[in-house]
Amino acid sequence: MSVPTSNNTNAQPTQLRRNRHHVSRAQRNPWTSPASILALVILAVAFLAALVPGLFTNSDPYAGTDVALLHPSSEHWFGTDAVGRDLYARVVYGARQSLIGALIAVAVGLMVGTLLGLLAGSLRGWVDAIIMRVVDVLLSIPGILLSLSIIIVLGFGSLQAAVAVGATSIATFARLARSQVMSVAGSDYVEAAYGAGAIPMQVMARHILPNSLTPVIALATLQFGSAILQLSILGFLGYGAPAPTPEWGLIIAEGRDFMATAWWLIILPGLAIVAVVVSANRLSQNFRAEA
Repeated sequence: MSVPTSNNTNAQPTQLRRNRHHVSRAQRNPWTSPASILALVILAVAFLAALVPGLFTNSDPYAGTDVALLHPSSEHWFGTDAVGRDLYARVVYGARQSLIGALIAVAVGLMVGTLLGLLAGSLRGWVDAIIMRVVDVLLSIPGILLSLSIIIVLGFGSLQAAVAVGATSIATFARLARSQVMSVAGSDYVEAAYGAGAIPMQVMARHILPNSLTPVIALATLQFGSAILQLSILGFLGYGAPAPTPEWGLIIAEGRDFMATAWWLIILPGLAIVAVVVSANRLSQNFRAEA
């Protein structure tokens, strides 16, 4: 006598497979996670404030009011500083100095470092040896010390600080780009391109470089957050934008003497820096997951 089989026996493994499929899809697409969406929103708002600060505040970041060290209120969201300037307006306008400076720094490190890594990984031989010895020397110097040394040579200012911070990341980009180029250079399609008669420059531009960029872009996103921190440190030390320019590191430096009585001068600009840096790091993790 045959025993009837239940459809639930087959349904359960099917449902488990569907659940695993949905989980794997979510893992493969980290950009749809709430943390990634929040990070994108924060960075979008920060860049919009850098480009069009008038959308976020009508206050003049340079003009003082009659009341100094005013607590955060509905009129002054972040309070006022020691000379009565609206702190929220200074943080909003400071996004331009900090974010554009970080973009310049990342561009310097990305372009120069990737070019050096591409040459070292493609040409090999004595070119690779010379470039990597220079990279080793740069990596042996602490970043803040190297940036200070470059600023002393170039002079003080926002652009000089951005270039100095970018120079400290050249070695990191060069080493990563070299490792990616050497990995891609042994691929079958690269060998096929050489076999078809392509010259080395064509192979590097059309095949090696495009297929080596994903990890480099992930590093660039991570370096963007790091550049904001380094520029803020230089601004705090007085090597960045001159006062009274609104710049995040300089804003915190101006409020350090009043930390015991006016906490908002340090905490609120610091939270803005942390939010942007953490958001950039989150996007960097997404790029690394796709690499």
